[in-house]
Amino acid sequence: MASILVLYHSQEHGNTGAMAEAVAEGARAAGADVRLANTNDRRLNIDDYRAVAAAAFGSPDYYSYIAGGLKVFLDDYHIAKGADAAGLTDKPYALFYSHGGGGKVLGPLESLFGRMGTKVGETVESRGAPDEPALAACRDLGRQLAEAAK
Repeated sequence: MASILVLYHSQEHGNTGAMAEAVAEGARAAGADVRLANTNDRRLNIDDYRAVAAAAFGSPDYYSYIAGGLKVFLDDYHIAKGADAAGLTDKPYALFYSHGGGGKVLGPLESLFGRMGTKVGETVESRGAPDEPALAACRDLGRQLAEAAK
């Protein structure tokens, strides 16, 4: 059974959190063991990332940039990778995001996470609260990620 981390940031409206739950649901349906982690609740220990086979990353659009908690994760990742890259590189990953109308976080999101490994699927977007097509796309993304992690 593949282990997958869904790391996201969600707070005020919970839109990115709803997307994260759908990604996790799709991955579980494909047989993966999934761990959800909201950077709004706590900082992720980089060794928790080392322990998974694949990851999905989700962020709201904050002034055309990713959420601060995900940036902290990336900083921790690059510091740890410089010291010991074991278990940090070449993992399948997937991306999703929500926004209130701008949606300009897509560029930074894909650029910043593009060095993590091999991207799986298309990045899923939701303007505001995710509707059923966006949630279905997230579930499909989770299934794709679980298959890539096997």
